[in-house]
Amino acid sequence: MAFTTAVLGIPTGLGVPTDIALAAGTSTILLAIVSNIIAVLIALTGLRIPRLFAGCVLSDFGAILLILYYADFEIEAAALIAVLLSLLGALGGLAIGLLRSKRVTLGLLLTLTVTFSQLALANGVQELPTLEPIDISDSDVIALAAANPAQPGNQAYQTFTYASGKDLHRTEYGKDTNVISSTVDATGYIKNWSKLRTLFWGFDYSALPLNGRVWVPEGDGPYPVVLMVHGNHMMEDYSDGGYSYLGELLASRGFIAVSLDENFLNYSAWSGIPDNDFKVRTWIILKHLEQLADFSDEPGNPFYQKIDFTNTALLGHSRGGQAVAMAADADRWFKNDSVMKAVDRFNIASVVALAPTDKTIDDQQARLKDVNYLTLQGARDGDVHDFYGDRQYIRTSYSQGSSAFKSSLYIADANHSQFNSDWGAYDQTLPAGLFLNRAQIMEADKQRQIAKVYVSAFLETTLHGKDEYQSLFRDYRSGLKWLPETTYYNRFQDGGYRPVATFDEDRNKNTVNLGTAEASGLSWSEELAKDRESKSKATYGVVLERTAKKDEKAYYNIKLKDSVVTEMALSDADGLTFSLANLNGDIKDELSIPLPPNVEVELTDKNDTSARLPLSEVMDILPLPQTQFTLFPWLEERINDGKYGDLSEAVFQTYEMPFEQFQEEEPELEPENLTEITFYLEAEEDKIMLDDIGFYDLGIRNTF
Repeated sequence: MAFTTAVLGIPTGLGVPTDIALAAGTSTILLAIVSNIIAVLIALTGLRIPRLFAGCVLSDFGAILLILYYADFEIEAAALIAVLLSLLGALGGLAIGLLRSKRVTLGLLLTLTVTFSQLALANGVQELPTLEPIDISDSDVIALAAANPAQPGNQAYQTFTYASGKDLHRTEYGKDTNVISSTVDATGYIKNWSKLRTLFWGFDYSALPLNGRVWVPEGDGPYPVVLMVHGNHMMEDYSDGGYSYLGELLASRGFIAVSLDENFLNYSAWSGIPDNDFKVRTWIILKHLEQLADFSDEPGNPFYQKIDFTNTALLGHSRGGQAVAMAADADRWFKNDSVMKAVDRFNIASVVALAPTDKTIDDQQARLKDVNYLTLQGARDGDVHDFYGDRQYIRTSYSQGSSAFKSSLYIADANHSQFNSDWGAYDQTLPAGLFLNRAQIMEADKQRQIAKVYVSAFLETTLHGKDEYQSLFRDYRSGLKWLPETTYYNRFQDGGYRPVATFDEDRNKNTVNLGTAEASGLSWSEELAKDRESKSKATYGVVLERTAKKDEKAYYNIKLKDSVVTEMALSDADGLTFSLANLNGDIKDELSIPLPPNVEVELTDKNDTSARLPLSEVMDILPLPQTQFTLFPWLEERINDGKYGDLSEAVFQTYEMPFEQFQEEEPELEPENLTEITFYLEAEEDKIMLDDIGFYDLGIRNTF
């Protein structure tokens, strides 16, 4: 069983039945040989014990120990688990032996012992408390009146593949492909390519195929193109079919959707992974754009004159999520590559990243400018466990007045693998995946429902100009009727944002972009936002922690400059916006969810007229989701080099407080003449982190 589980995590590409047969057969032979050798050695010692039985148990222990150790378990964790599983196996074997020899009472007792031992281990799994789903039934949030974007549209479509026609393993890219595409030479980027990889695929890096699964609307078009690219899964367990649920939906709504095959760049336990794979993944995306441009100019081709080159979107998952951002900023890496001539024909207007990575490549990272950006991340992601999409969100910027926007959605109960319908339930390959805690992860169809709602609405907004969906990205609560029950956090920013305090300009906490800052009754400092591993997100915020006594005031105050810049920031502004992370407590200590901070916000104008509102009147401050990734707390730091780190990280929620709401409190307030912004912390030991304080302009929506 141990060998079979391990081989299922490192497939050969020959198929699951073959892999199981190979694992079971090989391990049985090895067990027989090693067990008999150990039995002989025990006999030489003169010990009066069942020698072959002891040899089997010790062999079992050694096999499990090695399998877990090479699956990135620390040696003490691997040894403990190997002891427990070997003992259970030994007891199970004894029970079967007793029952076969008709010693039924002892056999049944031992069987019950084994059963209850497993139940005891299962009951030892410690789960952290779950967050309650949001209830907006009594709130002022206006639900979107638009149709559910996750429902199929009215457009008929056809599906087919384009490929080299020479694939050794998949007929849809081999003899059954519909359109023949080019191969491309990646010798300029790849130097390390295993001979085993060439043997498996039938080609090397000098002739990489351009394979794609296509869903194209029927009709003359032209239609926007959406390229979808998978991440780094096991090479032999193909990934590109896992986004059919999005391809079908998008095609029915008038988009040409293409899922790219980059499986030949993925990791294999037998042949490793090609060097420079992040860069090559990106380059292959660009080569697909080049190929599609050629198809569009070819009479008789299914793509002929069907592509709207002014509206292109790229969607990626995991490493693919990083690759699509790099492709949208391709000049940074491929400026001198001839592929850019064809790529420049496409206007990449939108980028979607599902649980993306965010590695530095050639000492650079993608920085998107005036490109629509959406990222989704699950708090229970056991693979890309840090919110790396947040970093790309931070690096994405907009010119004043740009109609483009960026948005992020952090999902309390989502994981990594379930965004791809072919990746199964586990975020780690077997056997490590068996030790991940899946008890609180949402069902796969619900997670993909979230992806359908957000991806479809995002592309309808940014490529089809349907701005009725944009409120979903400003405030997720407006679309909760389409979404499964869990807890969400979202950020939003567009060209209508006018910054007051971003905290990145210097390390003087008393100055901000448009003024000066002071605090009373608080411990306050400008600090880096950090992920679970305490690594920087490359942005600063101000951390406020109440120290005042119960009846004393505790506040953070920003005095705005009396300047033309301030006047411009306030001109046509509709309200105050800021991002806030709740830092109240850590449920690891109490195993209970701490109370949220009690925050109030006050605006003051040049006439010293003030209006003060509880933040809860706009949106409740939710506790951060806390995730224990493994079944047992002691295992958390003893698997995958202890990568999981803290139970949570700095996750921001964007709050928009309309000036109208302040004026309902104080009609004399003049929002166009504000002089001060003050944040009050009302409850004992309240702690928050603020970032991106500024003003927003809803009028920018009308430019779509």
